[in-house]
Amino acid sequence: MTLTYTCKPFYELSLDELYDILKARQEVFVVEQNCPYQDADDKDKYGYHFMGKDDNGLIHCYTRLLPPGISYPGYCSIGRVINRMTVRGQGHGKKLMEESIKKIKQLYPGTPIKIGAQAYLQRFYENFGFVDIGQPYLEDGIPHLIMVMERP
Repeated sequence: MTLTYTCKPFYELSLDELYDILKARQEVFVVEQNCPYQDADDKDKYGYHFMGKDDNGLIHCYTRLLPPGISYPGYCSIGRVINRMTVRGQGHGKKLMEESIKKIKQLYPGTPIKIGAQAYLQRFYENFGFVDIGQPYLEDGIPHLIMVMERP
C-alpha cells in the first residue's frame, strides 16, 4: 500500500480528517491497548497533525507534532504515534517517524525533541537518534520512557 503524507495545523483539518484522527487514536490506544484514558488533552489545538493516507483518504498512520513548551519546557514533541493494523509490518511506521522528524525540524529548527515512548518501542526510537534519559514512568498502566533527541 502506498501512503501519501500530509501535515496540517489543527485549524486547517477538515471535519473528516479530525474524525479519522480521533477514531484512529481510540482504535489503537483505547481499544487495542485496552487503556481507557482522556485522549482529548487540549494540546491538539496547538499542534500539527501528520497523516499517512491511502488513495481513498483513509488515515493509516499518524503523529502529533507539538511546539516547544506544550508538552515539555524547552522541547518540541512528537506524540500520539499511530501505525494502524492495516499497515503494520510494511515499513510505514519507520517512514512515518522519518517524515515526522523531518517535518518537526522544519517547523521548529534547532529545537531538541522529547518524547514519552512506550518502553517496548525503545529500540525503534533509538534507531532515529532518540536516547533514553532514565526517567521511566507508568502512564495508564503502560511502562513509558522519556527519550530525547538533543541535536535534531
